[in-house]
Amino acid sequence: MLAVALVIVASIAVGAGAERRWGEPARRAGRRALDLLIYGLLPVITFFTVSHVELTAGVGAGLAFGWAERLVPLVLAWAIGEHVLRLPRPATGAIMLCVVLANTGFLGVPIVATMLGGDQAIGQALTYDIAVSGPALLLVGFAIGAAYGTRAGDTPRERLSAFLTRNPALLAFVLALVAPEALTPDWAREAMQVTVLAIAPLGFFALGVNLMQEQEEGARVFPPPLDAPVAVVLGLRLLVAPAVMLALSTLVVRVPDAFLVQAAMSSGVNGLAVAHVFGLDLRIYSAALAWSTAIVLGGATLVSVGGLA
Repeated sequence: MLAVALVIVASIAVGAGAERRWGEPARRAGRRALDLLIYGLLPVITFFTVSHVELTAGVGAGLAFGWAERLVPLVLAWAIGEHVLRLPRPATGAIMLCVVLANTGFLGVPIVATMLGGDQAIGQALTYDIAVSGPALLLVGFAIGAAYGTRAGDTPRERLSAFLTRNPALLAFVLALVAPEALTPDWAREAMQVTVLAIAPLGFFALGVNLMQEQEEGARVFPPPLDAPVAVVLGLRLLVAPAVMLALSTLVVRVPDAFLVQAAMSSGVNGLAVAHVFGLDLRIYSAALAWSTAIVLGGATLVSVGGLA
């Protein structure tokens, strides 16, 4: 867990330092890193992972609850952004994206391994990441970007086209569902799990670049401003989402503890790439990603250190 924390902090610091030293070339590198995530790496990872989900009664119910855990905060984020805060559409889209996407892969799996341990819990955490977070990104996240972004077109037809043409991982997801098992062997899935851990620093590098760019435009780097939209994200992502999962697990069917941990993860770093590609409010997404990651990472690190003591 400490290693994950160090990698995240180092990646953000490298991005911030690069932007401060080199300016526009660093910002260009950050944009290219996000493009690489969306158009190059995400489709490959998706194809070789989604076909390996195995369901049991408790796991199946937990995955259904996982979708409730995403959709309830999403509806609340839309209502608050649209009717309470009256934000511009790119800003409303950004807070919706922040609450529907969670970092259950790079951050959630190591936290489950630290807190729960055991191959079964880790396998359940991976299943949650593949069956909930993956489709949430490809279907809901990209749809939010296409509907609310400034770079997705003006007409419904243009926005639908943007959703399809800028979402190559969705095609990979569909192909993985129908592909013969021989095309998605276990070794490939394991390699993709390692790849996820290896490429996540790209997103946090881009986060560091964005935070430093904001400082040069008059905002502080870290902690970024904790304004109303960011506070809404933190409340919905870190409090409401796990509360939904806990309530359903208590009242309906008991789900694996790994799912309860995954439901409380920070905003997803992949969402930064979606916000970039479609033109959502990067300031809000960057600030919410930084704050939520710091809170979850700090709490998990304290638990890890306490367990070692």
